[in-house]
Amino acid sequence: VQLQAFGGGLVQAGGSLRLSCATSGIIFSANHMGWYRQAPGKQRELVALITSGGGTNYADSVKGRFTISRDNVKNTVNLQMNSLKPEDTAVYYCNAERTDAYRINYWGKGTLVTVSS
Repeated sequence: VQLQAFGGGLVQAGGSLRLSCATSGIIFSANHMGWYRQAPGKQRELVALITSGGGTNYADSVKGRFTISRDNVKNTVNLQMNSLKPEDTAVYYCNAERTDAYRINYWGKGTLVTVSS
């Protein structure tokens, strides 16, 4: 199983970035997909989730600014991040959670997003 996140980088406050996560080794359509982030000295937190059926959920801090989407043909999940703030600075991780009874989670290595003020 591989989850490869890319698209991070340095951006000024107010700018945009688009993260993508390419997956292999999983039945993509049978997984909920999520983006998490971890800032220095803080716990990892859920940013956005998209279920296998396409339902979405967002952290309050990113609602209205971030949009998660999935492509069940290309087996990718994306996170469009607009109106970025310095507090969005973190390592962003892609997550896949199986929807069966085992609920196994898979993680990618993360991509760094730095938002300068």
